[in-house]
Amino acid sequence: MYQHLSKTAKAVLKLAQYNAQQQFTDYVGTEHVLLAILEQGLGLGVQVLTNSSISYQAVKDQIEAVNKKQMEETWVLGQLPGTPHFKQVIAFAIEEAEKVKDKKVGTEYLLLGILREKGCVAQIVLHNLGLTLESARQEVARLQGRPGWPD
Repeated sequence: MYQHLSKTAKAVLKLAQYNAQQQFTDYVGTEHVLLAILEQGLGLGVQVLTNSSISYQAVKDQIEAVNKKQMEETWVLGQLPGTPHFKQVIAFAIEEAEKVKDKKVGTEYLLLGILREKGCVAQIVLHNLGLTLESARQEVARLQGRPGWPD
């Protein structure tokens, strides 16, 4: 699955893995990928976020708020928190790249994959910050010089 990723996207996933380990989590979540896109600062993914006025600190603050809320809900329900759908984000990213016949999956497609994975921490954060899948697709198309996004 990872052979489709660009060097930049692979570097983002490596950074996400490192950051997850530094936080002592037992998984790499979509929130780690989103923060890594911003932290690395390369590729169209970070440009879409920056052009949408979404900063690293705003994302980090939203992640903390979403995680806190989910933990409170988890304690009420008496269940352990589930892990984010990291593999599904990668699959969606590959699909998004294939839609526009891009051979490599860059950070812009990771971002679109996050936005497609409803209910994951990173998607909730981006939704709270006002970024939608449709607006991100439009911005990616604009940055790539495409007339629009295929259906």
